[in-house]
Amino acid sequence: MWFSSSLAYTAAICTLAGRGADAAITLDLTSDASIKQAAASAAYNMMSYYTGNHTGDNPGNLPAPYYWWEAGAMFGTMVNYWYYTGDKSYIDVTSQGLLSQIGEDYDYMPENQTKTEGNDDQGFWGLAAMTAAETKFQDPPDGQPGWLALAQGVFNTQAARWDGANCNGGLRWQIFTFNNGYDYKNSISNGCFFNLAARLALYTGNSTYADWATKTFDWVNSVGLMGSDFKVHDGTRIGDNCTAKDNNMWTYNSGVYLLGAAAMYNYTNGSTLWQTRVQGLVDAGQDFFTDGVLFEPCESSKCNIDQKSFKAYYSRWTAATTQIAPFTKDTIMKRISTSATAAVKTCTGGTNGNGCGMSWTTGVNDGSLGVGEQMSALEAIQSNLVGSAAAWVSAVKGTGTSEGNADAGSDQTHDESKVTSKPITTKDRVGAGIFTALILIGVVGGSATMMISE
Repeated sequence: MWFSSSLAYTAAICTLAGRGADAAITLDLTSDASIKQAAASAAYNMMSYYTGNHTGDNPGNLPAPYYWWEAGAMFGTMVNYWYYTGDKSYIDVTSQGLLSQIGEDYDYMPENQTKTEGNDDQGFWGLAAMTAAETKFQDPPDGQPGWLALAQGVFNTQAARWDGANCNGGLRWQIFTFNNGYDYKNSISNGCFFNLAARLALYTGNSTYADWATKTFDWVNSVGLMGSDFKVHDGTRIGDNCTAKDNNMWTYNSGVYLLGAAAMYNYTNGSTLWQTRVQGLVDAGQDFFTDGVLFEPCESSKCNIDQKSFKAYYSRWTAATTQIAPFTKDTIMKRISTSATAAVKTCTGGTNGNGCGMSWTTGVNDGSLGVGEQMSALEAIQSNLVGSAAAWVSAVKGTGTSEGNADAGSDQTHDESKVTSKPITTKDRVGAGIFTALILIGVVGGSATMMISE
């Protein structure tokens, strides 16, 4: 399978090169064909950074300076790319990437990453697998677990880590005690868990997942990481009994809770409680737009490698929200279309003349090029096809066929003593969790100073 995957990927690159890869991207939102063409160019540029299918490289990994979690996020985008455009060029390489990192226990804790990965890192891979199940992406080959089973494996391993002994609950950022940030409970780790639980509830109809989703959302509110205004703060420390907060706000934190809340709204057949929460998160998201164009708060100073990809997930999750909470469609799609139009105007950089920039509010390429920038532009562009995309499938509706395993990962503890039996290498650290390097110098969330409130 992997040999044919490499051939397919090479063919895709050659095909896209013939589609005008050396011309600036144009976008006509009234034409699905134009949207697909623009998405194809952005996808080509993004995947040109991927080296996992090269001889001697590891499938599923991005080269430095990108961390392991972003590769999982990228393959989630490529599942979406196939889902929205119908382009099969990258199916095999996407499947290869997602399956190469599932680990020995089928829970996205592979030996080459376990010592340094955090709950958020694992969560992004689990969410990519969940998207594959929901969109009916190509099933894994015989002998491999199904996409649903992989998502369940991530959920089960994380549910076992729920830390009721500190701050009355929540997931820690890091999994093991020896990693910096083990005393930090962040919104994205808990948000990925909440999002996954809610979507598993919607897909399977199993109320246990819904109970966990509700429990997580309520904890995030009780500890003050999300207030009555539905603005999501980055995280809090156990040492302060979770009273002090890092008040940095990022698009992806808002987006991950929005889609999870939308899944719960749909699961509960449109309950008033979850509708209020969805609407509150949609309204709070307005803070991330200038003249209708999406921006990341760090753009006013300097965004790090991780932050350059955050807008991708916000676009991805808000677009999906319109499918399962249709009352949000008008507001969200106006934002997406305006942002996509602005994003494409920045796609004039790089050697081929159509690399997309980081900041979309200026109308020109800002010189920032990379995986995150391309992924963000791609998700903004292809999200305009959500209205014509097939509805998510599910076991409840009888349309979902992905093989599941409700017990996946439930018997795996990933004992810390076994994990530490092998020294952490420089190569391991390249795959470390989001913001680890910043934590080492006492900065949380990527700002110049840590913003604390009591």
